[in-house]
Amino acid sequence: MSALLTSGDVLSAASDTNDHQALTATLFVLVVLLTVGITFWASRNTKTAADYYAGGRSFSGVQNGFAIGGDYMSAASFLGISGAIALSGYDGFLYSIGFLVAWLVALLLVAELLRNSGRFTMADQLAYRMRQKPVRTAAATSTIVVSIFYLLAQMVGAGALVSLLLGVDSQTAKNLTIVAVGILMIFYVVFGGMKGTTWVQIVKAVLLMFGTLLISILVLAKFGFNVSDLLGTAAENSGKGSAFLEPGLKYGATTTSKIDFLSLGIALVLGTAGLPHILVRFYTVPTARQARQSVLWAIGIIGTFYLLTLVLGFGAAALVKGDAKDRIVESGGNLASPLLAEAVGGGPGTTGGAVLLALISAVAFATILAVVAGLTLTSASSVAHDLYANVWNKQADVTGAQEVKVARIAAFVIGGVAIALAIPGQSLNVAFLVALAFAVAASANLPALLYNLFWKRFNTRGAVWSIYGGLISSVGLVIFSPIVSGKGLDPTGKNLSLLPTSIDISWFPLENPGIVSIPLGFFLGWLGTVTSKERTSEERFPELEVRSLTGAGSEK
Repeated sequence: MSALLTSGDVLSAASDTNDHQALTATLFVLVVLLTVGITFWASRNTKTAADYYAGGRSFSGVQNGFAIGGDYMSAASFLGISGAIALSGYDGFLYSIGFLVAWLVALLLVAELLRNSGRFTMADQLAYRMRQKPVRTAAATSTIVVSIFYLLAQMVGAGALVSLLLGVDSQTAKNLTIVAVGILMIFYVVFGGMKGTTWVQIVKAVLLMFGTLLISILVLAKFGFNVSDLLGTAAENSGKGSAFLEPGLKYGATTTSKIDFLSLGIALVLGTAGLPHILVRFYTVPTARQARQSVLWAIGIIGTFYLLTLVLGFGAAALVKGDAKDRIVESGGNLASPLLAEAVGGGPGTTGGAVLLALISAVAFATILAVVAGLTLTSASSVAHDLYANVWNKQADVTGAQEVKVARIAAFVIGGVAIALAIPGQSLNVAFLVALAFAVAASANLPALLYNLFWKRFNTRGAVWSIYGGLISSVGLVIFSPIVSGKGLDPTGKNLSLLPTSIDISWFPLENPGIVSIPLGFFLGWLGTVTSKERTSEERFPELEVRSLTGAGSEK
């Protein structure tokens, strides 16, 4: 009788698992169908290059604010940051603070001025008073590199997420998931352009905020809405005691780790204002006032979300136990939010747990789809508008239709590269990958943008040296950092670096290169400028200044 009951229990559990996976798969399909429907609808309204690149400048400040939030609150935020908090406590929350504070830099220094002085890409603003070919080539190269790093984060998150949801742990299944996400993002960009991508991001932002608020409320309800009890339980269950709630668990144990944290913070705070896929969002609104309103709405949405990652991360540390807790560790923290949803819904094997797990995972999947679409569109647009139309093509004029055709072809190529790089990079925490993208953006893009807006003497050589210098130094230092090699094994035997343990080229001690590469980017911009005799850029500075302050002629 005992054996018979045991067999029945096993069959029942298997049946429940199948039902739950079917629910998850259904929600995934619904998310995909919703985004595909939006894309088809948008494709009928995308007729010109302005429609494809900037959504016809037809979005309001509120709409664009939600779209910016949808673009900015990536898989790294929803999966990686909550996981970093669940594993490292206070130090993990520093990611959230950095991402949030960064918006003040974007608002005060970049948003309105860039919208007024550019047209479709970041390079438009730089090339306005400089020689077209070298500046556009450098800016396009930086845009593509930043976008690829960010894409890797989203696609790695997708592989981990779908593996959890559908109960498949094989590497082949994860690889196929990455390929599927890549195909979807290519579809969004090719057919929907900026209009389709923007509406997908708006829908995703609403879904993500709803899901995050729901889980946060359920977590706080478990502790009678007493945050102190939540933090205390998280510290106790983490196995690290009070150190879990204090600085130094991840950053601060050594002088090197303290410098590494400072480097991370600088990159996060300055990087947002140089992220190409965020910068182009300011071109989708009709006026400078709407650009400012976009950022204000985005700050409200993003600020609320990042404060709630505190609840998600510490909630996962407090409530996720047993095998599920081990899975969070094994995933590098990327599964903390979905497994927390399952825990507050009743735990593994319960209907409530399965419903919330499926819901939050579907929201996370929508997050990934929206962000990868924005990134791919940005890099494809830069290839078509900057490189094809203004660098490679020898014709006097390139039509908007030709540019859009090239952008669609570029989307296929960029999507393929992202897939090829994401498959071997699945062991990395997605929050780190995004931090790397921020470091490149802050080192290569921001110095050139700020110099161009505020320094009359700035010229072509300064822009090129600044962009290439910041780009090469930030990527190069990461290649020779512990994140790529030499970090060794964790207690479970897992390699903590990207390369095999037999390879150690980590002569640079920091995981985050920003503290070196960002000042270097600014210095090279200055050095290139003062060593050049070019003066034509100074002649056009008054025009750029008036344009950036008033928006006069910004659509020409």
